[in-house]
Amino acid sequence: MQVPEKYYNEIFHFKGQWDMPSCCGLKILSHNGKTHIIVTELYQDNPGTSVTAAGKILVDQICSSKGFDLAKTVYLECNPDTASKLSFYDEQFFEVQFPDNQDPVYRLLSTEEVNTIFNK
Repeated sequence: MQVPEKYYNEIFHFKGQWDMPSCCGLKILSHNGKTHIIVTELYQDNPGTSVTAAGKILVDQICSSKGFDLAKTVYLECNPDTASKLSFYDEQFFEVQFPDNQDPVYRLLSTEEVNTIFNK
């Protein structure tokens, strides 16, 4: 199951859980004065931690590497469309927030919201 390159501009290598070498697709867009960090799960091309399991450690590593202020970013996780017959692999985008000392909060974006961010 190959992830189409339209979902990312670069492969971002990060230390996942237990410092496991991991990678994800990464796309950075500006929209409404905010930086949108979009991470895409690469499935079998990722040898380590998934983007969902990495969550806060991944966004912190991206912000550190790229010089972003987390407070001025919107963090999105993408489950890409891989043309699978299984609906589990349909395209979905989630906005993720990381409240202090709490579990991440996920919100599924509508098609309209995704199109607006991607200027479609």
